[in-house]
Amino acid sequence: MVVKIQCCNGMIVPYLPIINRQSSIFNPITPLTAHLLCLGCVAADLVARSFRIQWFLRGLGHPIRFRQAFTINVFGEAGCTLTPMRVAGEPARLAGMLQAGVPATAAFVAIAVEVLAAWPVILFFAALLGWWFAPDWLVSAWPVLRSSVQSASGWVVAVLLATLLVGWLAARSIRTASHRVRRPLRRLAVYWRRMPRWPIIASIPCTVINLISRTAILPLLALTLPNPPPLGALILGSFGLLYSQLIIPTPAGLGAVDLGLLGGAAGELGDANTRVLLAWRFYTVGVGAMIGVGLALRIFGQAALKRLSILAFPEAGK
Repeated sequence: MVVKIQCCNGMIVPYLPIINRQSSIFNPITPLTAHLLCLGCVAADLVARSFRIQWFLRGLGHPIRFRQAFTINVFGEAGCTLTPMRVAGEPARLAGMLQAGVPATAAFVAIAVEVLAAWPVILFFAALLGWWFAPDWLVSAWPVLRSSVQSASGWVVAVLLATLLVGWLAARSIRTASHRVRRPLRRLAVYWRRMPRWPIIASIPCTVINLISRTAILPLLALTLPNPPPLGALILGSFGLLYSQLIIPTPAGLGAVDLGLLGGAAGELGDANTRVLLAWRFYTVGVGAMIGVGLALRIFGQAALKRLSILAFPEAGK
């Protein structure tokens, strides 16, 4: 609504009130609408990332079909979700590329370039969200999170200890397996020089779609509540919980991330916090993992998956 304000010189000027980020600018939505939008976000994320890896491989001279690119990404999604420190994510994607006929060296380069091209976009997006929403998060979410940590200090300590233990075990597995990977540096350099600039530029909007679609899932679910937390706290909390999984060693940040969401890292969710957590987990990690495992069983079979798991965790096969 436009409000007219009379200035000191007698002039009447229109004034557009600034939206207060402390309050949600959306009305609550129905659960059906929220779940359909969340499925749309998951689909947009998977499609964008499939195009991204497809373009990188095409730039290296090894084009693949979109269906193959989609399969490669859901393999990686399953590997990241089910293993500590996401250790099986890239081996699973590598297996998908080899199955699609991509040479191992080109697959290594494609994964490396994809990571190098994505991280600057992720960091810029994080800085933008922090600059815009951090004041709101500190006002509405931080007091709730601090109070929850203080009241559940025993659980917090237990989760931290379990996280450190899993991280130590996973690091041992990575060190044990690292000597098995020997990349021919000369061939890597050839593929690296062959990579044109257009896939890197084209990957930027795909990474933006990936970030926006995944971050939007938690706010969409929270908007089904009668009194959702402020939008700024939801958005920044959602991004922080999602991407903290990259450094938390337990599979998909299991334990620490869940405790953070229930404790108010994205604002006070009230009595519906468990329902929102389960739905959020289903859309952010469950859907991709289930599709990836299903396709892997269909393409490789159970015996091949067992060999891949032993490759990722050599100590488990002893």
